[in-house]
Amino acid sequence: MSFFNQNTDHYWRNFATRSLLVFVTVIVIVWFLPRNEGLQFSYDIGKPWMYGSFIAKFDFPIYKTDEAIKKEKDSIIHAFQPYYHFDNNVERSEIEKFCEEYKNGIPGLPDGYVNLIATKLHEVYETGIMNTPEFNELFKDSTSSIRIIQGNNAIQTPVGRYYSTIAAYERLFLDKDLASKRSIIQKCNLNEYISANMVYDKEKSDAELNDILSTIPIASGMVMSGQKIIDRGDIIDANDYLVLNSFEKEMKRRSATETEITTTVFGQTLFVLILVIIFTVYLALFRQDYFNKARSILMLYVLIAIFPIIVSLMIEHKFFSIYIIPFAMVPIFIRVFMDSRTAFIGTVTMILISAMAVKYQYEFIIVQLIAGLVAIYSLREMSRRAQVFKTAIFVTIASSLVYFSLQLTQTNSINKLDQQIYIYFAINGIFLLLSYPLMYLIEKAFGFVSDVTLFELSNTNKGVLRNLSEIAPGTFQHSITVGNLAAEIANKIGANSLLVRTGALYHDIGKMTNPVFFTENQAGVNPHDRLSHKESAQIIISHVTEGLKLAEKFDLPSMISNFIATHHGTGLAKYFYVQYKNEHPEEEVDKAPFQYPGPNPFTREQALLMMADGVEAASRSLPEYTEESISNLVNKLIDGQVAAGYFLECPITFRDIAQAKAVLIERLKAIYHTRISYPELKKSEKTEEINTEE
Repeated sequence: MSFFNQNTDHYWRNFATRSLLVFVTVIVIVWFLPRNEGLQFSYDIGKPWMYGSFIAKFDFPIYKTDEAIKKEKDSIIHAFQPYYHFDNNVERSEIEKFCEEYKNGIPGLPDGYVNLIATKLHEVYETGIMNTPEFNELFKDSTSSIRIIQGNNAIQTPVGRYYSTIAAYERLFLDKDLASKRSIIQKCNLNEYISANMVYDKEKSDAELNDILSTIPIASGMVMSGQKIIDRGDIIDANDYLVLNSFEKEMKRRSATETEITTTVFGQTLFVLILVIIFTVYLALFRQDYFNKARSILMLYVLIAIFPIIVSLMIEHKFFSIYIIPFAMVPIFIRVFMDSRTAFIGTVTMILISAMAVKYQYEFIIVQLIAGLVAIYSLREMSRRAQVFKTAIFVTIASSLVYFSLQLTQTNSINKLDQQIYIYFAINGIFLLLSYPLMYLIEKAFGFVSDVTLFELSNTNKGVLRNLSEIAPGTFQHSITVGNLAAEIANKIGANSLLVRTGALYHDIGKMTNPVFFTENQAGVNPHDRLSHKESAQIIISHVTEGLKLAEKFDLPSMISNFIATHHGTGLAKYFYVQYKNEHPEEEVDKAPFQYPGPNPFTREQALLMMADGVEAASRSLPEYTEESISNLVNKLIDGQVAAGYFLECPITFRDIAQAKAVLIERLKAIYHTRISYPELKKSEKTEEINTEE
């Protein structure tokens, strides 16, 4: 009953965790999805209408485009006549300043010239002076006019009748009374006494301009209820596009007082929830090994959620094109760390969710599905990171060809094809190369080990394995042989051969600490002869703990460290245990000093390593290598491991074990060159043979 309760608690805890993960994933995705209020269709000028006959269900105006309204506004602003008024204080202040500074006269000129210049300044001010930049801006068009406020009236006058500050200065010297004395008068710096006395009335000008702009109609016509707008297959022209846009704007306007946003969010939530649940059910039914591992399911949901979020942000902020997003990263990562079928299901889920935020959903879904399939196919065997480069090229080519074919079905002229999209596909391919460094980050973040990493770890010319070959060459050769045996079994039963081979190469690295204490590294002298059986057992057992320390020091993945910890399980250092027990027949022997720390294997690959390791080591002590002796050895050792319960915690079957035995027997026969026994010649036959040779 206690066991049943524990299983029930575990089941509900697991169910609650997965449900929470689904809920969080859906909420995060929907939070970022754009709210497309009102009915929206996918359409564009020059493309066919892909839906049924569209008939207006209510009257609505044909709204002008933003560009058309802006053009009208610009035209009104250009023709607008701003308001100005004269500031008489400017003239009085400037002339008084001039008269004050030259009250004693102008050197070189008669006394009357001060009053004459003051009179001429008055005439210029009386006409009107504007700031030069302001005058030049208004006078770009010679027909421009302004309105001068005089009391309660505003008089329209051409800008050209007034002076700029520069023109006013020049006007003084064009006067016949002053022209002859120009060289002397210029020393007075008359421009210091010329300021704009025509002041722009910003408040009145802005108020009237806004009133005029507010009268611009936002619509250019009406569509009546029951009027057919477009039929299926019709090519959309500029007018159709304007009418369809107007319909969507009207739907948005009407939905402002209804519950459209609420229903949009509900619809998005329901859609995303259905897809995520379907994906989760797939994992629960067909990939329980992923479903039961928190890191696996977390990585899958992160990959499925992150790309719809990126799409939503780009759509919301109108940033570049979504076709630069490397969606093929999702199938690449899932394929590398898991399997092809899960990669395809995950890709479909991610693409369909992303399509919620996209306008042209049909093209988007088709292009990205093909790109995902190409990515999966191109990574059938991922042995080098350089394959990511090939995948990027294949995905770019496939995306371009698929989109090109879709364009050909929608237009009757190659000249009308969208050229810009192919640049986006090229950028997408470049971004896809980021899969290379990101693969490493995913390994570290979620604790996965890719096939590429395993290939790199199995390189015997560097790192720990190189040290092993130099310090403990016998152990190194033993590890290679065990790896080959275990890998062949894995291929036979459908396990991960690359993983078990790599694990086998590292399983005995702890022997580097005391290499001479292990028979494969000894050369005639056995240091155990000087030690007690318990001391010898501790040294032998320590190669597991020392191996784990080295694995941590060299930052080996936990998946590889597990092979070090489990290759002896919780078994005994049997040789020394039996020796000690034989020497102390009356003593109740404590097994603890002779027992490996474990744990026992908990994956099929670890179980295969235990079998191959035990059989390969024991086979070296056989007195003769015949088919019978090898078969007996293999069956005895592996049956003993099964009987000891070493494989109770791993999902290996009796069929797997039987196939493992068969492979080990065949491989050991080949390694030790077993052959049939040849018959001996009889004495007479021997004599005859010798005479013949002579």
